[in-house]
This record gives sequence, C-alpha cells and structure tokens, in this order.
Amino acid sequence: MKKIILILLGIILLSASAGPAAADHHAVKIAARDGIGQYLTDAKGMTLYWFKMDGKNQSACTGDCLEKWPVYFREGIAAPPGVDTSDFGTITRADGRKQTTFRSFPLYYFFKDKDPGDTFGQGVKNVWYVIDPASFPPK
Repeated sequence: MKKIILILLGIILLSASAGPAAADHHAVKIAARDGIGQYLTDAKGMTLYWFKMDGKNQSACTGDCLEKWPVYFREGIAAPPGVDTSDFGTITRADGRKQTTFRSFPLYYFFKDKDPGDTFGQGVKNVWYVIDPASFPPK
C-alpha cells in the first residue's frame, strides 16, 4: 500500500512540475475557411497575418500601421501538428518590441478581427495575408 501511495505521490509531483513549463508555451493552431484554405491562428483562434513588405526577420510595419496590425508575440510557441517548432522565432523590432516570426517573417493580428475565425485582414491592399503553413513563404 505504501508503495502505491509513493508512486501516486511521485506522479502528482511530476505533473505539478511539468505544468508551469507547459504553460510557458503558447499554442498556435491551424484553422480552415472556405475560399481561404488553411491558416495559422493563436491559441484563441484569432487569425495571424504576414505583411508582404516585410523582409526576413525585419518588420516594415511601424507607426500608424501598428494601430491596425498589432504585433503577435509569445515567448514560447507550441507548434500545431505538421509544423516544426523551429519554424517559429523572435525578432526585436526597431522600436525595441519583440515579435514572433514564422519561417522568419513577422506575425500580426488585424484590428477588425474581433472573434475567433475572423479573417477580415486577408488580402487587404494586396499586401496582408493569412499564412497557410503548407505553402509559406510564397515563392
């Protein structure tokens, strides 16, 4: 009986110590929508976008742009199935803020997306797009 209690206590302690480490990771998900296909979202289902004017590991969205396209940043990322965690990174922007990248391109939200699954930023001014991990970055 003592042995079973000790084993259970060990399992509980291991689970408790793994909890905070797992909580440090922010899950990125893949959603799908007719007419758009698959695209990346944050853990709450809010769409993530990329800006065609950005360079690898460099954001061209500054000033007023950031009011409509807030940066996406999480310290750690849990990648969705079929995507490598190493595809995500972090840059320090010219303004000193950190921003998460996907395959070296900065990620953003769109201010008009209010609910999970909204994709109002798709195709805005032909420079803002959702990210299909199967075909990103475009050639």
